[in-house]
Amino acid sequence: MIDAHVHVFAKVSEEFPREVNVNTPPEREATAEQLLETMEASGVEKAILTQIGGVEMVQHAYLLRCLKEYPDRFRGIGLVADPQHPEDQMDRLTGDGGIVGFRLFKIGGERDPLAPIDVRTFETYPIWKYAAEKDYVIWLYPPAAENHCVPYLMEAFPDLTVVYNHMAFCPGEGSFTHDEKGRPHIESPIPPVTRYNTLGQYLFPNVCVKLSGQYAFSKEPYPYPDLAAWHQTLLKNFKADRLMWATDSPWILEDPGYDNLTKVIDTQLPEISEVERTSIMGGTAEARLFSRG
Repeated sequence: MIDAHVHVFAKVSEEFPREVNVNTPPEREATAEQLLETMEASGVEKAILTQIGGVEMVQHAYLLRCLKEYPDRFRGIGLVADPQHPEDQMDRLTGDGGIVGFRLFKIGGERDPLAPIDVRTFETYPIWKYAAEKDYVIWLYPPAAENHCVPYLMEAFPDLTVVYNHMAFCPGEGSFTHDEKGRPHIESPIPPVTRYNTLGQYLFPNVCVKLSGQYAFSKEPYPYPDLAAWHQTLLKNFKADRLMWATDSPWILEDPGYDNLTKVIDTQLPEISEVERTSIMGGTAEARLFSRG
């Protein structure tokens, strides 16, 4: 099994500076060693570490340390400080082979879907262009108002691997809060309204979807039965070899618990074959992410 989306971070220090917020106060830590111990207890072999502590190069110090220390267990997803001139930072972060892609929270494109679309005018276009040139992955969590822009980028860069985060839910403006446990919570209809411009992207063979973050969108407790139909829709459209299971640790360690989330796909997609389950639980991530770097 490969956990395709987790976060690790150290306590704030001179060696490991990072941004802080309500989820990641200065004294909190979620170390790689703690994660590996948790993974081992649940039979998970590898993970994708997603940068959380800031976009600056220096703020990637802990992520880079983890990737260097455990090259057989982790791959990384970085962030970009300057979307207009990203090339140097992208190359520096990928230089040792551990970081394979970059996470985007916005596209910077035309918000009116009926307006003329020119991807070269998008704020993040230089990131997409350079990622396509260097075969880096785009780790995508776009706002709902910009999701219609993604197909135009895929037409421009058809060989680029794009992984939608968190079941391809795209947060609406003002939808992000925290629940009573301090975890991220996104208020969104189920299924997401953005499904109308997400599901058609099955036509692009390099667009994948991560099955994670259920706790943040579901209106019911684990095993999140209100999300089962959406999981089934994603499977029908994208197929198992373009879906990746993930936990979004450490936010889920208390509720519902890491080991429970290793079983969430069995509750969401109980009819899948063993071949499909193997792809979702690690095969897709192995082929599309761990084979890099």
